Amino acid sequence: MYTNNLVDFQKALSLYNNQQYQAAQSLFAQIKKEAEREGLIADCTYYIANCAVRLNQQNADQLINDFVEEYPTSTKRNTAFVDVADYYFANGKYAYARKWYKRVDESALSRKEQQKFYFNNGYTAFVTKQYKDAKKYLSRVENSQQYGAQAKYYIGFMAYEGDDYDRANEYFEQVENQERYKEKLSYYQADLNFKLGKFEKAIELAKARLDASDADEVSELSKIIGESYFNLEQYAEAIPYLQAYKGKRGKWNNTDFYQLGYAHYKQGDYENAVSEFSKIIDGNNSIAQNAYYHLGESYIKLNKKQEALNAFRNASQMDFNLKIQEDAWLNYAKISYEIGNPYQSVPQVLAAYLDKYPKTAYKEEIETLLIDSYITSKNYEEALTLLERKKSFENKMAYQKVAFYRGLELYNESKYLEAETLFDKSLSEPRDARFTARATFWKAEADYNLTDYDDALVGFKQFMQQAAGMDLPEQKHIDYNLAYTYFKLKNYNQASNYFNQFIAKPQEDKVRLNDAYLRLADGYFVSSKYNEAIKAYTNAIKLNELEADYAFFQKAISTGYAGNSPKKIKELEAFILEYQKSKLRDDALYELGNSYVKAGNINKAMASYDKLNLEYRMSSFVPKSLLRQGLIHYNASENDAALSKFKKVAGDYPNTPEAVQAVSTARLIYIDLGRVNEYAAWVKQLDYVEVTDADLDNASYEAAEKQYLEGNTDAAIKQFNSYLNNFPNGIHSLQSHFYLGQLYYKKDLIANAAPHYKYVVEASQSEFTEEALYRLSQYHLEGKNWNQAIPLLKRLEAEANFPQNVVFAQSNLMKANYQLEHYDEAVTYADKVLKNSKIDNKIQSDAYIIIARSAIKTGDEAKAKSAYKNVEKVATGETAAEALFYDAYFKNKAGDYKSSNISAQKLAKDYSGYKYYGAKGLVVMAKNFYALEDAYQATYILESVIENFKQFDDVVEDAQTELNLIKREESKTNSSIVPQD
Repeated sequence: MYTNNLVDFQKALSLYNNQQYQAAQSLFAQIKKEAEREGLIADCTYYIANCAVRLNQQNADQLINDFVEEYPTSTKRNTAFVDVADYYFANGKYAYARKWYKRVDESALSRKEQQKFYFNNGYTAFVTKQYKDAKKYLSRVENSQQYGAQAKYYIGFMAYEGDDYDRANEYFEQVENQERYKEKLSYYQADLNFKLGKFEKAIELAKARLDASDADEVSELSKIIGESYFNLEQYAEAIPYLQAYKGKRGKWNNTDFYQLGYAHYKQGDYENAVSEFSKIIDGNNSIAQNAYYHLGESYIKLNKKQEALNAFRNASQMDFNLKIQEDAWLNYAKISYEIGNPYQSVPQVLAAYLDKYPKTAYKEEIETLLIDSYITSKNYEEALTLLERKKSFENKMAYQKVAFYRGLELYNESKYLEAETLFDKSLSEPRDARFTARATFWKAEADYNLTDYDDALVGFKQFMQQAAGMDLPEQKHIDYNLAYTYFKLKNYNQASNYFNQFIAKPQEDKVRLNDAYLRLADGYFVSSKYNEAIKAYTNAIKLNELEADYAFFQKAISTGYAGNSPKKIKELEAFILEYQKSKLRDDALYELGNSYVKAGNINKAMASYDKLNLEYRMSSFVPKSLLRQGLIHYNASENDAALSKFKKVAGDYPNTPEAVQAVSTARLIYIDLGRVNEYAAWVKQLDYVEVTDADLDNASYEAAEKQYLEGNTDAAIKQFNSYLNNFPNGIHSLQSHFYLGQLYYKKDLIANAAPHYKYVVEASQSEFTEEALYRLSQYHLEGKNWNQAIPLLKRLEAEANFPQNVVFAQSNLMKANYQLEHYDEAVTYADKVLKNSKIDNKIQSDAYIIIARSAIKTGDEAKAKSAYKNVEKVATGETAAEALFYDAYFKNKAGDYKSSNISAQKLAKDYSGYKYYGAKGLVVMAKNFYALEDAYQATYILESVIENFKQFDDVVEDAQTELNLIKREESKTNSSIVPQD
């Protein structure tokens, strides 16, 4: 017993029991090396492994395993498992403890050891969330004096976690009087009673615990109290407790926002209800549907109908509660009718409601709104599509009106053939006499613009009969329209009658009255009623609204034709002085020269012609003027001077009638001078002169011209083409090309007309040049050939005699330059257009829009803002929609979010047909709502844009970027939101 080894073993055991594990392990290891007895070696191995466990050595578990394997019959085998497990248990390493407890043979333990084993093993299973094993072992000691209370607490807690509230309550009640559990149980019991629906008890328990709790527990207890009051429908009491809840990890979820919002809603506090409901983002369950429905109702109470529309639409898209869905649908449909709908046309919304709920008690009311909405929505194109699918009797009157208004839209876009088709559709359902008359009128207007004057005349006369006794806007100017139609048909007597009838009535539109005087005077002029023409031109001059220079000039000409040549000369002289920038000044100089010749004042005549030739080198009157000067020299026997003028005409203005006459007269001079060879040599240089074929040339041309004048379009085209094939450089080639261009244009064969206009444009200046420039530039504009159009338009601007052609040139130069991204040039021409006070609203609108768009492109937003304000005043259709969008855009940038929303809502209501700007307006609206702290509206609108406007990539991209930004921000306070990249 008292050998050296046993003394050392006892010393090592003493060190082990005194927790001197490092020293003990070293000594046990030394003893083991020297020991010979098997039992001693086994004991040393056991303690070496145990010390390794307590020293947290890496090989500790292996040493225990080695001991068990090496000494399977050792009495310390089971003790080793228990010891290691208990050590890990005591040090809180429950997963390690659990591993070793599993290896313990519980049957080898004493009763006391078993109870400790059951509790410890059960607790380690509880901590490691292996609740099945935890219940198994803890249940074995729930009646133990030492471990029972703890076991019951943990069994109760596991039942609580497993939502078995009755069982949890049963166990918690058994330990509630024990001091160590009172603090913990007060919260759980309050929560248990809440979950068991015992709300009064939950409130009592939670309130009792409030004062003794830390901030986190106060938050949780407040939630229990608030929700309990909420479920008891005691909303006023619920609100302060619901507000005191701080959320999980500082975040609320959608249910939390719903409860507080609903409590405010039931109290009639709609502002705060909206504030909470609108934080519910990405909701897709019955709570969200309920929230969005009550959010819509709250908005209605606050008279925020646009916001209500979105909330009801969202609720109607969910089917968790079918009654709420139907009510939301009804509200969504009614509000859409009232304020417009940015996502789809109002008729579509109303029709979809009736399709979904055919037996609704509101069927009659919605059908009435549907019929009216076809008109009020102004989205006539889409409305027409819907109506053509539903041609029931009650919709036929709506169809008549919608077809008419759609036709009017197309007419205003200058799509006259398409407009006629729509007017015909309207006339096919003659339900309302007023709209039948109006469609007849506008169809006649379309005919007039398509140069079908005979059909236009019939239509205008039908309108007069149909509109008798009515008060229609079109009646105001019907005399004017009839007069113009007769004028185009060259029935000047009838034209004069109707112009006089128009003028006799009081007229607020001075520009139109001015024009009526001018055309009345023109009719008298071509009918040789010069005195009447003079009176009408004089009245136009007095009004001074439009083309005063034209009236003055024509008055002077009429004076001459009336036989008062001296007065004509005085008036032409006055004209030249007064209208320095008039496009008719070259005409006046030419006429003045002619008048001086007639009066025998040759010097003044030659001076007038010289002034014309010098100042207006591109004028079509220059070859005429030169020819006249040559003839004056010829008549004065100044042959060389005459030849000089004739040669200039023939050389500089080939193929013109003046050139042909110049050659003819020069021939006589050369013959008189006996210089025929010189004449022949000169004529050979002129490739357009075929003297020997002159008779055949004239005969062929006259045959074609006869068909043209008689209105036989196809025959005229054939004859003119035949003439040009036979005489490509003929005397009348210029006229023939021009008339062919006009004939093809009339047949809408613009591509066929273009080469003929091109010939005229490239030929010398003539009376046809201006019209050819206009038509050819128009052809290139329609084909979007901007680079080809621009030089033609610049020539037209410089050379046109008619003011409307100058406006046409300038307005299209601004558009073409804009398309080519020449923004400075575009703005320059827009400014030119705006300086003309007589332009109509459409051109004025185009000019402002070009300035505005150019400013946007160049980043000059201040200029763009000012220009879009001007656009709003005069624009219609898509341009007006664009201007309204930018009004919303600039107000958003200025921080005026409510006003910006008003503009965006107006855009959605009044211009729903223009989807692109409607979609862009919605994105601005979303930004406004987020700035106004309404995250729900912002996200819902953006998601709707992404879903409904996929055809506009740039808008969807903008919406997605904004949506991601908002969700990232909102996810910081709302755990129900998943942020997006």
